Amino acid sequence: MTYDYSQITALADPTRRIIFERVTERPCSVAEITRTLPVSQSAVSQHLKVLKEAQLVRMEPQGARNIYHVDPAGLGRMRAWLDGFWSQSLAAYKAAVEQPQEEQK
Repeated sequence: MTYDYSQITALADPTRRIIFERVTERPCSVAEITRTLPVSQSAVSQHLKVLKEAQLVRMEPQGARNIYHVDPAGLGRMRAWLDGFWSQSLAAYKAAVEQPQEEQK
């Protein structure tokens, strides 16, 4: 499975991780997110732009403001990629456990 790493790169920034966590708790506007962080509204908008480009959040216009939601399709792609590591690790563990004792030495 190929993966473009833009989602991991987007979440590498601590402020973006906090913003993403806020949006996962409930959909919110830039102003609502800004009130909970020590950064400007412009900075929050820029972080949301990166998260949107990475397909981690999506924007829904609501009157004069935009409401940000988690993008389930993008998050699903990242989860599938991460689940691949889990499957590989479990398979390697199973192979190691099932080896005869004399081969393990």
